[in-house]
Amino acid sequence: MRDDLQRAFEAIVLVAVEPVQTATVAELLEISETEVEELASALQQRCRDEQRGFELGFVAGGYRFQTTSDLAEIVQRFANRGVSTRLSTAALETLAIVAYRQPVSRAQIGALRGVNADGVVKLLEGRGYIAATGRAEGPGQPLLYGTTELFLERLGLFSLTQLPPVEEFLPGADAVSDFEDTIRGVDDLTSA
Repeated sequence: MRDDLQRAFEAIVLVAVEPVQTATVAELLEISETEVEELASALQQRCRDEQRGFELGFVAGGYRFQTTSDLAEIVQRFANRGVSTRLSTAALETLAIVAYRQPVSRAQIGALRGVNADGVVKLLEGRGYIAATGRAEGPGQPLLYGTTELFLERLGLFSLTQLPPVEEFLPGADAVSDFEDTIRGVDDLTSA
């Protein structure tokens, strides 16, 4: 019976388009969520023991098959073959703003980036990385955007709490001081 459950679990995860939630598997197989977690753990171990090219991952709140990290470079070369799906710097900046400041409006994104963000927001929304999550209070009630499950899935995250703290990307006090000194030096030269 245990082998049948394991095979059924594998089949469900294999055909799923999105990560499959523990509760969904439990309901389909008519077992407890604890038993689903045991099946998942056993499958993860079997994939490691057999040194498979894929593993059972737990991302975006569910299970999915994914390639092992040591094969990422090869898989990436295959996936990008003849197709450019890379995001521009502007798109990555916008995606970071949405991820860290959500829910956020297009105007807020534009104010933070210093340029109009309409085109980039449309691109990210079209690719499924962000979606409208509601409307802001106030004049015009602009749409507010947040990241999607696809965003989490592509980054291999369970939730947004796994994003690194934004402080890690900010310059330290010494760098800010050096920049201020440079600016003062330029101001002194232009005013002389």
